Amino acid sequence: MAVTIKDVAKMAKVAPSTVSRVIANNPRISEKTKQKVREAMKQLGYHPNFIARSLASQSTRAIGLIMPSSTDVVFQNPFFPTVLRGLSEGAHERHYALHMTTGKTDDEIYEGVIQMVQGGRVDGVILLYSKVEDKVLSFLKERDFPFVVIGKPFSDEEEITYVDNNNFRAAKEVTEYLIKLGHKQIAFVGGSLNLTVTVERLLGYEKALREADIELVNEYIVHEEFLKEGGQEAVRGLISLEKPPTALVVADDLMALGVLNTLDELGIKVPEDMSIISFNNVLLAEMSRPPLTSVDINIFDLGFESARSLIYRIENPREPVKRIIIPHKIVKRCSCSSPNPEKPLILS
Repeated sequence: MAVTIKDVAKMAKVAPSTVSRVIANNPRISEKTKQKVREAMKQLGYHPNFIARSLASQSTRAIGLIMPSSTDVVFQNPFFPTVLRGLSEGAHERHYALHMTTGKTDDEIYEGVIQMVQGGRVDGVILLYSKVEDKVLSFLKERDFPFVVIGKPFSDEEEITYVDNNNFRAAKEVTEYLIKLGHKQIAFVGGSLNLTVTVERLLGYEKALREADIELVNEYIVHEEFLKEGGQEAVRGLISLEKPPTALVVADDLMALGVLNTLDELGIKVPEDMSIISFNNVLLAEMSRPPLTSVDINIFDLGFESARSLIYRIENPREPVKRIIIPHKIVKRCSCSSPNPEKPLILS
């Protein structure tokens, strides 16, 4: 016979309504009572029927995750499994499920979001990206539907709750780090300019060069997909220049891995011939050869805080808009050194 709330209440010596409030993690219930009820649930092997509870409360207790349109980026880049782990833990903490949507094109994503929202499948959504132009975000704003963005919104940021790093400052800091090592020929390898993260990091890179009175060279700025292949394409173009850069700011570790592989094929040594610094500090940055100097953006925390912020907004509709900035730090390894003026870059 199935264990019921009444059985749990009897063992914990509380009212059935108190058990329900404990399951919902009601803040009005004391921690002592919560502990007593949870212990009874554990002993009896009771598991709440969240589907039935959702029907009764007209709440799905589900969060929609809106992925970038490029499935290659989602499934190949280590950023996404890590941010999903943070989202999962943040949602699990409040007994919410995750509902993912993705597609090959922006139109497929948009249609999926409309079905998710209008079909009442989720209580709120999290955008795992921030674009310069995004009709999904416009749709959510018009519907006044609860949502949170991972990344700084390109416009109307005062009206949108978002979780992000200070990407402008991070890119400025890494560029300044290379300048202090003596580099003046510094290139920037970023993702699509329709992504706010690319725009912010490019602006930080440019600001550092201007403050150091270093000329901005248009040919030193390249944009590719956040993939290994993107890094390979970017570095081949840069190396073919009449005056190749001596250092690279690469906006993603997976791209940087492609850069490393291509430089190795060309006989160019890192960091002796070329310095590289990248972003995200995923495991492959530490495992690459040489290990990459990378900006740790605390990817897990980006996901965890996004889930918590959205759930709080769902459960407290009058909650004001929040701007949550996750700290970053440069993790110095072996891919950066001072340029060697006695050894100009020569392809083998």
